[in-house]
Amino acid sequence: MKLEDWSPDAIAVDFVDKKSWPQLLEKLPPAVAAYSAASGFEAKPGSLLVAPMGEGVAPRVFFGVEEKDAKKRDPFLPGKLATLLPRGLYRLGEGVADPQGAALAFLLASYSFSRYVAPKSEKPRLCAPEGIDRARVERIAQAVAFGRDLVNTPANDMGPEALAEAALGLAAKHGAQSRVIVGDALLAENFPLIHAVGRAAAQAPRLVEFTHGPEDGLKVTLVGKGVCFDSGGLDIKPSSAMLLMKKDMGGAATTLALASMLMEGGAPVRLRVLLPIVENSISANAFRTSDVYRSRKGLTVEIGNTDAEGRLILADALAYACEEDAPDLLFDFATLTGAARVALGPELPPFYTGDDALASEIAAHGFRVNDPVWRLPLWDNYDSGLDGKISDLVSVTSGGFSGSIVAALFLRRFVTDPARWAHFDVYCWNPSTKPGRPEGGEVQAARLIYELIEARAGQGKATR
Repeated sequence: MKLEDWSPDAIAVDFVDKKSWPQLLEKLPPAVAAYSAASGFEAKPGSLLVAPMGEGVAPRVFFGVEEKDAKKRDPFLPGKLATLLPRGLYRLGEGVADPQGAALAFLLASYSFSRYVAPKSEKPRLCAPEGIDRARVERIAQAVAFGRDLVNTPANDMGPEALAEAALGLAAKHGAQSRVIVGDALLAENFPLIHAVGRAAAQAPRLVEFTHGPEDGLKVTLVGKGVCFDSGGLDIKPSSAMLLMKKDMGGAATTLALASMLMEGGAPVRLRVLLPIVENSISANAFRTSDVYRSRKGLTVEIGNTDAEGRLILADALAYACEEDAPDLLFDFATLTGAARVALGPELPPFYTGDDALASEIAAHGFRVNDPVWRLPLWDNYDSGLDGKISDLVSVTSGGFSGSIVAALFLRRFVTDPARWAHFDVYCWNPSTKPGRPEGGEVQAARLIYELIEARAGQGKATR
């Protein structure tokens, strides 16, 4: 995921819109106008015209974008160039409103998952536009590609061992201090919920932890749900609901992509990453509905549904994150509920936090970098539904409503200071290809939190 060095020999791609195209066309060589008419090119958003100029002369290339006053604009629309252009070396020409955003969109759209099949054709290459922060664009694109690869890899090659190795490999690359707690050692170190969820799988459950950065930096802890495959456990999913369950570790993939951006960019942050990693399987020792477990925090939890396993492993990790030297910011990412997708669809993950100012920051950064999220409320009226009869709390409520909110309220029970915490109920999958977002595994909310953390770290302790 690299840009090429700028070259005057690269073919320029000029951005045009429907309003300006007729006037521009009058100034172009007659051959281009004729070719445009024959091709039916009208500069509609996302359309491409490659007009040949004769032997030995570079073609004229035009890409249709939205008009400046359009109500709906897709900042990643330039990413379509990565799939429309023939192979060759290109540079951004006239009419580009945001060269850095266009370059990032191009790289994000250039991604393809090639672990099991070679790319079918050579892709076009783009020169780094002059004046952009090239290192930052490439850093973000490479981190997103890393996360997408993790999500796209099926569970036979991305089980708990492989996911933990990927996390530890990233930590080692950047000199982070790391450790992993595996199997029954989880019980010895008081992570009973992580152990209960993952103990039925062929590969033992585990918790990966690593830290990086200056001890006096902004303290940020990231927690990512790492369920490498979710059968639903004894409350087994129907086969149709298991089709995408390789992506149930998308929260961990998002966390690692974000950690990669922060460490690669040298952000002045004391970063801590916690990844509870399991496979939710069925065996004689699988945890059961109505079982009661004491969590790391000491709260007892009655299991209401074994398919609501993600909140259990996050509960232990979040409680651990809040012990002793509590973070300034605590973010968790999890493919947690289908209810979130029913409410907001696959493109718009909900998030929850106990602080209005933090919520405003999150929304603003998401809008600015085209990494959209939407705040849902931690609605206190629903919280009592989690109170248990034979335990401190139950893992799910008896009704079928407000599933994403209830899951967030469950997690809040394990967070010491909800004003410093935000939970993201991500989907981590693109059902179809859109500009900058190829079909398949996706990293959601990492780019916006990268921007937020850098902004907070740059402002210093006064913002805490």
